[in-house]
Amino acid sequence: MTRALALHLGVLRAALRRMFASKLGGLLNILVIGIALSLPAGMYALLQNAQGLVAQLSGTPQISLFLATDAQADDIDALRKQLAAHPAVHGAEFVARERALEQLKQSTGLADVIVGLEKNPLPDAFVVSPKQGNAQALDILRGELAQLPGVELAQLDSAWAYKLEALLEFGHLAVLILAVLLSLALVAVTFNTIRLQILTQRDEIEVSRLIGATDGFIRRPFLYFGAMQGLLGGIMAWAIVTASLLLLNRPLGELSQLYASQFVLHPLSFGDSLSLLLFSLYLGWLGAWLSVARHLSQIEPR
Repeated sequence: MTRALALHLGVLRAALRRMFASKLGGLLNILVIGIALSLPAGMYALLQNAQGLVAQLSGTPQISLFLATDAQADDIDALRKQLAAHPAVHGAEFVARERALEQLKQSTGLADVIVGLEKNPLPDAFVVSPKQGNAQALDILRGELAQLPGVELAQLDSAWAYKLEALLEFGHLAVLILAVLLSLALVAVTFNTIRLQILTQRDEIEVSRLIGATDGFIRRPFLYFGAMQGLLGGIMAWAIVTASLLLLNRPLGELSQLYASQFVLHPLSFGDSLSLLLFSLYLGWLGAWLSVARHLSQIEPR
C-alpha cells in the first residue's frame, strides 16, 4: 500500500515538473483555463446574489383582495369563511376601510388632504397569505380568489419580483449552456496539450513498451498531468471570481446606500467552490484520457 502510494506521488511530482518545465507555457495554459471557467462561475455567483436580493425585497408573498364598495357585513363574513376553507390559503387578515384610511394618513403624510375628503374612498380588503410561494401557484391562486363573490380586485404583491425571478431562471439556463460550451473548449485544450506531450515523448514511450511497461503505466503520467492542469485552472477561476466580487463590493455598497439599503455580493459557497474545483479537475482528466486513448494506440515499438 505504501509502495503504491509512493509510486503515485512520484508520478504526480513528475507531472508537475513537466507542466512547469516551460514556466510561461504552463502558466498560460492554467490562465486560459481559469479565465474560461471564471466566466460561467462568475455569472452563476452573480445570479445567486441576485436571487438573494429578490427574496430580500419581495419578502413574504401576499394577495390583496379589494371588496366592492357596497359590500355588506354578511358578504364579508361569507368571504372570510370561503378563504378559511380554501386549501391553498394559509391565513387571511381583514382590513376595514377605516383602518386602511388611517394607515394611509400615517404612511403618506397627507393627513390634511385626507381629512378634507367627503367620504372614505378606500374599500374593505382581505390580505391573504398563501401556503405556496412559487410564482405559478400564486398566479393560479390569485385567479381563483378574483372569482369569489364580492371581490372587486385581486392584486398580487411583489409581482415584479417574481417576474425578475423568472428572468433569473432564464439566466441560469444561459449560464449552463455557456458552461457546457466552455467545458468542451477546455477538454479540447487539454486534449491538444496531451497530444503534444505524447509526441515529444514518443521515443520514451516506445522504449517503455519494449521493456514491458503496460498501457496503464504509460497512461498514468498523462492523466495526472491533465487532472492537475484542470485543478490548477479551477483554482485560478475561483481566485478570479472571488477577487472580482470583492472589487465590486465597494462601488456596490456606495450604490446601495443611495437607495437606503445594504447589499453585499457574497463569494461562492464552500459547496459551489468544491464543485468548481472537482469539475475542473474532471475536465482536465477527461481531455487527457481522450487524447491518450486516441494517440497512444498509434505508437508501436520499432
